[in-house]
Amino acid sequence: MKDLISIIMPTCNSIKYVEHSINSVLGQTYPNWELLITDDCSTDNTFDFISKYASIESRIKIFRNEKNLGAAATRNNSIKYARGRFIAFLDSDDLWHPNKLENQISFMIKKKCALSYSYYQKIDENGNLKGIITSPNATNSKKLLFTNVIGCLTAIYDTEKVGKLYMPLIKRRQDMALWLKIMDISGNAYAIPEVLAYYRVSKKSLSGNKYKAAMSQWDLYRNTLRLGFVKSSIYFASYAFFGLIKKIK
Repeated sequence: MKDLISIIMPTCNSIKYVEHSINSVLGQTYPNWELLITDDCSTDNTFDFISKYASIESRIKIFRNEKNLGAAATRNNSIKYARGRFIAFLDSDDLWHPNKLENQISFMIKKKCALSYSYYQKIDENGNLKGIITSPNATNSKKLLFTNVIGCLTAIYDTEKVGKLYMPLIKRRQDMALWLKIMDISGNAYAIPEVLAYYRVSKKSLSGNKYKAAMSQWDLYRNTLRLGFVKSSIYFASYAFFGLIKKIK
């Protein structure tokens, strides 16, 4: 029996794209997964829609926050109920390649690594393919401070190696903070050099406001990680430079 993979998906007013995201999980060639969707108090019919999916597919589990808590707490609720050896992440507007889980889990087992990631490709609001975001073959917690090369939709970690870990309760950059926590325990994370996911760029996406994203990055360095001003400034300058390159792609 192949190891169980727990897929963490938060939703909040996601009705426009969530069907496509769920279908990209249903289309995986790796069959032993569970999809844990926590809805963060959607005001559209997202929760009713995902409830119908859960009623016909036993591998889909749904939960609902009693009040709006944000992305970190919403993901953490799904992590709390996860039963799988591996924890993977997919947002409700992004997509996976059909071979994503099969290829990446095989890669992780061969590399004996606790955290892996992959290349991904941008798509627009209509699903048209845009630029490909590549990543270095390996990174660690020190290198990641200069630029986050691990796309959340590509990341998978192994609970047998690091335990079940949660995202810090910050509004943005909670994924990067989690990767740092994992690598502080396990050492290097490794990339499988294939496009295995598709990141939707929309005007309403959380990362769409570049000023707020930049301030959140600074807050991560100074308040979450408690780095000094000089170190934070060096890392922030690097973040801004690589962010500009990523935007051009």
